[in-house]
Amino acid sequence: MGYICITEENIDREHICCAMSNNQSARKKEWLKARFKEGLVFYRSELRGKCFIEYIPAENAWQPLDAEGYTHINCLWVSGSLKGHGYSNELLDECIRDAKEQGRKGLTILSSAKKKGFLADPKYLAYKGFRVADESDSGIQLWVLPLKEGAEPPKFKPCAKHPRVEDSGFVLYYSDQCPFTYYWVPRLEAAAEEYGVPLKTVHIDTREKAQNAPSPVTNFSLFRDGTFITHEILNEKKFLALAGIKAE
Repeated sequence: MGYICITEENIDREHICCAMSNNQSARKKEWLKARFKEGLVFYRSELRGKCFIEYIPAENAWQPLDAEGYTHINCLWVSGSLKGHGYSNELLDECIRDAKEQGRKGLTILSSAKKKGFLADPKYLAYKGFRVADESDSGIQLWVLPLKEGAEPPKFKPCAKHPRVEDSGFVLYYSDQCPFTYYWVPRLEAAAEEYGVPLKTVHIDTREKAQNAPSPVTNFSLFRDGTFITHEILNEKKFLALAGIKAE
């Protein structure tokens, strides 16, 4: 199968596979355009569907990492009928080739001990030679595929290793890196207002904010009374259930 590298020159006319609507696509494309000059690569299949890899030099990643010299994979996603054909291997191989060509120390990616939504599959990572480099109190792990012997291993910054916020009630940190937040966050805000649930939303809109966020996952991280709850993007019903409310 053929692949397309999304660039500043073609992004306005090319499909990106991680959005659900035109509005989401536009928001994600604007985020991507601002990252290309920082070394971001978005590489996808020619076929329509979710089959792509997105990666960036770790020092420019929108995660609180101490991983200078590494390449961080934001997302490696192959789903639906495109699964089971080796496309994940091909996408990852391209990332490895690129990282080696740039002289990077290795690859990093977020995962967990057991498969969780919106995180890479740990079984696949282990099969491809990745190993756990660090783990947050939240159970989110930083996995690494070393490309240079003797390189200092990557790790989470303390703010990500020990997720905590001072606010009471629900606090949601999110960014435009994932287009699903553009759809769901306003709906959670509306549901919270309707049912009287205390919810503070914090839009992470700069790399500096992302690199100092109180959680490894900056796309979506929900806290309650200071404690990290989940990184998985919720719909209104699931959010209200956490607040003990059964929505009609």
